[in-house]
Amino acid sequence: MRIRTGVATATLLTLLGGCTAGSSTPGATASAPAPAPTGLAGEYAAFAAGRSEPVIDPLYPERGSDAIDVLHYGLDLDWSPTRRTLTGTAKLIVRPTRDATSISLDFKPYELTAVTLDGRPVQSSVVEEKLVVPAPVRADVPVTLVVDYRGKPSTTPWPTTTRGDAHPLGLTVDAQGGLWTMQEPFGAFTWYPVNDHPSDKALYDIAVTAPKGWTGIASGTPQGQRGNVFRYRSTVPVASYLTTLAVGRFDKAEDTGPRGIPITYWYRADEASFLPTLKNTRKHLAWLEKRFGPYPFESAGVVVVESPSAMETQQMVTMGNRFGQLGGKSFDGTLFHEWAHHWFGDAVTPRDWSGFWLSEGWALYVQRLYEADVYGNQETAAERVAQSRKYDGVYRKQFGPPGRPNVAEFGNTCMYTCVANMLRNLHQAIGDERFFALGRGWVQDNLHTQQDRASFTAYVNRNTGHDFTPLIDAWLDSPTTPPEIGPLAP
Repeated sequence: MRIRTGVATATLLTLLGGCTAGSSTPGATASAPAPAPTGLAGEYAAFAAGRSEPVIDPLYPERGSDAIDVLHYGLDLDWSPTRRTLTGTAKLIVRPTRDATSISLDFKPYELTAVTLDGRPVQSSVVEEKLVVPAPVRADVPVTLVVDYRGKPSTTPWPTTTRGDAHPLGLTVDAQGGLWTMQEPFGAFTWYPVNDHPSDKALYDIAVTAPKGWTGIASGTPQGQRGNVFRYRSTVPVASYLTTLAVGRFDKAEDTGPRGIPITYWYRADEASFLPTLKNTRKHLAWLEKRFGPYPFESAGVVVVESPSAMETQQMVTMGNRFGQLGGKSFDGTLFHEWAHHWFGDAVTPRDWSGFWLSEGWALYVQRLYEADVYGNQETAAERVAQSRKYDGVYRKQFGPPGRPNVAEFGNTCMYTCVANMLRNLHQAIGDERFFALGRGWVQDNLHTQQDRASFTAYVNRNTGHDFTPLIDAWLDSPTTPPEIGPLAP
């Protein structure tokens, strides 16, 4: 995700980069779950790639649960712009992580029209943005939960922040009656029942029914259109904040990236001037592949929506139209930043929100390398380092160190800039060859997993043959800008 900042320098873009009670089901009674195979055998083996080890988030513990691991979401969604109503069926394959008397998921209070667990009706309710399904489950015995619902979408507030691009999170209805969503650190629960936390990645099948002449767009690989129904599939796991949904009157352009990767661009007719920059996706992916290995997914795409922000939603980047209006280097750099996240953030995802820096620091630093390569630098290396250190100190004083995030300042600039400076210093210490080998290995060795500070530090030390723990700790924890270290001996 990209953020806005009030500081503009030659080394920092003006826009710095980075993603109540309800009704009950009528006439249903709770019952014990039907027998299911232990582990992921039998019919559940097909969803093994969606297995995770969820955790409770240290910053936002009210979102997500470590009691369940959702393996697969099957979402069948129908949007009526005239009634402003979303009708949905969500079929979840859920692996309980421990014995429990109920299942709880994050969910907005839509009207529940039916809920079944392993085919049996269960009287359920949405209370304080939690769908509670009162039925006993057993650890590691998967169950199939089906939720039918309908209602008018509403957003959820952004956590307290001074970010310039802050806006309500989740499913948004635009002025034309269309839909779009951005939901970092949470907000997927505004359009489907979900374990809304990055530690629980899952597989997805999404079908979107749009009005005639409209398009339904979602994250994942396009599976084709039949009538007014658009289908998408994610065969590798996705974190809930990286899912997306958009419905509107979009124009479509198709393209091909490196190794034949299919690319789709979605934009409105009055945004056709954005298309040349959107098509920079081809060179963005080629640049990233050269340095960090193959693009980790089957397809790529961009959808332009009415937002002040941008988000690395998996396989379908969500771009706010304000970046197209700015144009030039800012638009290109923002789009590149979101594609960089497909290596650093999407393929390898932070385990919880205390690790936000792990994806944003990489994406910003890689963006800076790209911009220096494509646009050149107006300053000397010494000038760039001096300016970076100056603003590093400003942000640490304002927000605190990046490794100790402030819950009241989600996604602050320090999480981007100060960590990009850490990576620059690491790059300086080990040189180009070892640095790009490190970045490539970090992604390719950890594809489609969640990682954290400890695993990152261990990986760096193991793969460089040098103990960089003091450097990493200093850049992540110091209230002031750490000293630089020079190049190490080869």
